[in-house]
Amino acid sequence: MDSKLRRSAVLASLAIVLLLLLIVLLLNSQEVHSGGRTGQSTQAAQDGSAMQMQTGQQEAKPETDTARGQIGNDLSAFMKDNTFFDEDVNPVLEAAKDNSNRLSLIMTSVEKDLRIQIVDTQGIPVEGESFYVSLEGKGEYKDLDKDGIIYIGDLEAGEYYVELLPIAGYRVPVNETRIRVKDRVEYLAIEDISLLIKTEEEIDAEGEDTAVWDANEDADKTEIKRLQTASGNRRIGIDVSKWNGDIDWDKVKRSGVEYAIVRAGYRGSKTGAIVEDPYFRANMRGAAASDVLTGVYFFTQATNEVEAVEEASAVLQLIADFKLDYPIYIDTEGAGGNGRADRLDVETRTQVSEAFCRTIENAGYQAGVYASRHWYNNNLETRRLEKYSIWLAEYRSVPLYQGYYKMWQYTSKGSVDGIVGNVDIDISYE
Repeated sequence: MDSKLRRSAVLASLAIVLLLLLIVLLLNSQEVHSGGRTGQSTQAAQDGSAMQMQTGQQEAKPETDTARGQIGNDLSAFMKDNTFFDEDVNPVLEAAKDNSNRLSLIMTSVEKDLRIQIVDTQGIPVEGESFYVSLEGKGEYKDLDKDGIIYIGDLEAGEYYVELLPIAGYRVPVNETRIRVKDRVEYLAIEDISLLIKTEEEIDAEGEDTAVWDANEDADKTEIKRLQTASGNRRIGIDVSKWNGDIDWDKVKRSGVEYAIVRAGYRGSKTGAIVEDPYFRANMRGAAASDVLTGVYFFTQATNEVEAVEEASAVLQLIADFKLDYPIYIDTEGAGGNGRADRLDVETRTQVSEAFCRTIENAGYQAGVYASRHWYNNNLETRRLEKYSIWLAEYRSVPLYQGYYKMWQYTSKGSVDGIVGNVDIDISYE
């Protein structure tokens, strides 16, 4: 947590404490003031001098309440106390500071691994600190990149105790935390995945978002670039991402487009960061407002099943506020040869696709896989994936692909009213 955020947290805590303090002081002052009048009246009656109290004698002022910062009925007197805001003197402010710097752990296991997130009182990972945790029987682990997350792989399944070691300026949990490391992937959404989803402002988007559509290698001169007409079970749609910029969805709808597959995000091809597409929410809202049906896709750079479950979990988190009419697709294609997943073997890449789809379907959604004809034929065990929705990219008038597919992206050079520049156009047989 940077110093600015820490100061903001402390000030917010102080504001709440001071508000409660003022309420208590107000109630106390009313009790003291009421009690003073009663006592004086009783004493006056006993002395036979009630008339003097009413006409000439002033009530004695209560003594200064230095413990509360109150002088008489002046509830703002604490503002005049130079030591009131001194954390070394005032226990109330010291308690507020301690609470704002309190840390806790959020832990997740997918398969023989453990992700430990060190979070503040708002549940946000604390960045910029070299945290250490002690894992029972395994030793200590450090947050090397200071992002508030420690990942430990290659663990044996079973229960472990985790302790966050003391660090200056923070209050760590007093007791160890118990966690069960899973033996195998269960293909269930990770509940705290939102903490791992980044925006493009937090990463090097130019270096991370490097997907390459190798469907262009399959294209020939018969590629159809115009927007076709729906007929029978053929539905005409588009797929869009940040590369399409701002979209006039009313014009898109009037042009004859019935659905859109919107990119929810991608995993960075270098660091592996999970990133939300900056236009995702605007596209989903715009499409819905114009009665354009929607599905979503995610560009993967997962290198194993665990990361595939992370990606599926991220998509499920991103779509939580939206209604889907079409499947959630994993885009398995490469990142120009230098992506972290570009050199996966066929078996591993197929496992990644299956893990993503199984996690999506276990959450109650329909799943699918996107790739070009070349990619299906050379980089995936496609027959293992045909139980999901296969989305084929092949840019020619009649696809040469021999497998079963439910959607066909027939061009990347289409033109649709409401979108500036080229756009991908699809035919769905769902």
